[in-house]
Amino acid sequence: MVDSVTPKAPDTLPVVPASDSYWSGVALRLAKDPGGMFVAAIIIALLFLAVAGPWLITKDPYQTSMFLRLKPIGTDGFPLGSDELGRDMLSRLILGTRLSLFMGIMPVILAFFIGGTIGIVAGYAGGWVNSAIMRTVDVFYAFPSVLLAIALSGALGAGIGNALLSLTLVFVPQVARIAESVTAQVRNMDYIDAARATGASAFTIIRVQVLGNVLGPVFVFSTGLISVCMILASGLSFLGLGVRPPEPEWGLMLNTLRTAIYTQPWVAALPGMMIFITSISFNILADRLRAAMAIKE
Repeated sequence: MVDSVTPKAPDTLPVVPASDSYWSGVALRLAKDPGGMFVAAIIIALLFLAVAGPWLITKDPYQTSMFLRLKPIGTDGFPLGSDELGRDMLSRLILGTRLSLFMGIMPVILAFFIGGTIGIVAGYAGGWVNSAIMRTVDVFYAFPSVLLAIALSGALGAGIGNALLSLTLVFVPQVARIAESVTAQVRNMDYIDAARATGASAFTIIRVQVLGNVLGPVFVFSTGLISVCMILASGLSFLGLGVRPPEPEWGLMLNTLRTAIYTQPWVAALPGMMIFITSISFNILADRLRAAMAIKE
């Protein structure tokens, strides 16, 4: 059974020989899309915060004070209030952008390369090689993403490294299945047969003919996975299976502030709002990319 939060597979994407004009058209259509540009601007701003965060904060995000705990939004010196230990929420949200984005993007990047490689090999080889690889992938793909991530993290233990490994293993089967499906369509195209007729090796055909047509759909699908990974990574931290205190990470901050929901609900909701804005931005961007690539010229 496939998890309900898994992004839609890019079934409508074209499988045609890639060219510079095609990708230029995709970029042009995306640039003319106001919604796509808006969410792209949000993502760029978040990436800027992740890189420049340590130089933008004005308060020590680790400094505690029981006399300053749970200050409301707008308090002098605490524009976004303070958490349950008196730490500045603005500084922790800005600094937490780096770790939150890292936990949301890096597993998808690793899954893109690992799962993409597995799927391309299985799709191009076909036969018993395809069956052996894809049946193994189906074992992991059968479990819902949330349960599989929790089970793997629980078995490996808490920590950034183990959470990163768990999330990567969750998404590798999903990327591999998409890569295998697209590659299986491409391998039957006339230009692939023509390349074989010239005596080109399988490696050369994959590198020159297959990758240009497969990487686009797989990239779009992987972009949509970032929003799911953000939520899963935050959920693992919320459950104590991801980032450990006192590191600022949005899911962990949401967990530690859950007891303040009745006293300072707006302050407690800030990490959740950041998770929502980031995940929905990546999700919308993936949809816009899918729409831009679905148009054949």
